[in-house]
Amino acid sequence: MGARTGSQRTAFLTKRSMTQARDRTDAAQGIEGVLLANRERILRFLALRGAGDAAEDLFQDLWVRLSARSTGPVADPLAYVMRAANNLMLDRYRSARQSELRDKAWGESAADQKPSAESALISREQLALVEQTIAATGERPARIFRRFRVDGVQQRDIAAEMGVSLSTVEADLRKVYAALAALRRQFDAP
Repeated sequence: MGARTGSQRTAFLTKRSMTQARDRTDAAQGIEGVLLANRERILRFLALRGAGDAAEDLFQDLWVRLSARSTGPVADPLAYVMRAANNLMLDRYRSARQSELRDKAWGESAADQKPSAESALISREQLALVEQTIAATGERPARIFRRFRVDGVQQRDIAAEMGVSLSTVEADLRKVYAALAALRRQFDAP
């Protein structure tokens, strides 16, 4: 009597897995039922904990989190849901605090990075050299470079504007880029 045939064993395993799946579904429906029945109470709880206008969003997050978990039977589902809501608020506080600290640290480090008088002077001198280098390439290449790099005008439009071919615009840009690359090597040289 203790021995089962292959088909009986398969039927038993199928029935057992269906029962387990139904138990998981019942648990999820139980939590969802608690969420639905106590929606206003949970929203008030979240609002009182500081969620404010975000209480609805947090409720949705809570719903998704709890629905996704596969839990067994819960002795006190409302307490379980409220505890999960409290944990969600704690996560929110921690995240906001970390964000605030990160922003504050970044702001302080950015404010501390004022250039010294010496580095400001060096930067002004380098800018003057860049402008001289661009001007030394000629009036047309300098104008094309400024229209393309500073004003953001397309090369085809510059060619039409100046009455030259697209290849002339490209050649003039290469000329300016080569001059600036040579100047950059001078800046980088020890």
